[in-house]
Amino acid sequence: MFETINYEVKDQIGILTITREKALNAINGQVVADLDKVLEEIKADKDLRGLVITGAGRSFVAGADISAMQPMTEEEGFNWGANSSVVFRKIELLDIPVIAAVNGFALGGGCELAMCCDYIVASEKAKFGQPEAGLGITPGFGGTQRLPRKIGVSKAKELIFSARIIGAQEAYELGLADKVVAPEELMDKVMELMESFKKNAPLAVAYCKHAIDEGYQLDIDGGVRVENKWFGKCFSTEDQKEGMKAFLEKRPAEFKKK
Repeated sequence: MFETINYEVKDQIGILTITREKALNAINGQVVADLDKVLEEIKADKDLRGLVITGAGRSFVAGADISAMQPMTEEEGFNWGANSSVVFRKIELLDIPVIAAVNGFALGGGCELAMCCDYIVASEKAKFGQPEAGLGITPGFGGTQRLPRKIGVSKAKELIFSARIIGAQEAYELGLADKVVAPEELMDKVMELMESFKKNAPLAVAYCKHAIDEGYQLDIDGGVRVENKWFGKCFSTEDQKEGMKAFLEKRPAEFKKK
């Protein structure tokens, strides 16, 4: 169905793998188009409880396709960045938890793709960086905005200005990666984490995600108002009725995402 990605669902968890293995999964126009299509499919799947994004072979995503970008004009560069950023933003706006399983290189657009996810689990072999300044450009898919929010302004400037590539452990210490695991354990640990999310009320998890993401952009008073909104909405759901009833009856809840 897709030229550059593979998508499958296992036990209500979507697994999206970028498959341009010979190009180290570099992002080109077809990858962006395929991501856009699959994200619409994912958004429409009301039974889905989580999404894992990873790459085939030894790379997560090694950046954008330089050969495709090199001849671009200013207008073409703007459109390439703007259109791709819209697709990446769709990942953040999904109702379900999204985990990046970073198996190797996550550079440039790959680092930006990982940062669109709610949580980043990195193989010990993973490499992160925004090396665009060494190519004469800025990050173009949200890196100048998401990296400072992840690791702080000064550290983000250091990495972006220097175009330095860092290993998984340093990424973890900076707060870019959230967990580092042995390469052979990567997908098992990711799925284990997904199971811990999946056992809870799906609408409550979705509302928690929206409350955090919306409120984080505001001051504390605005953020609390956002939380109040989503907290109130919980009480219109069957999830809330079932969850509290199960607690009082001392039995496991059976959530149905209503």
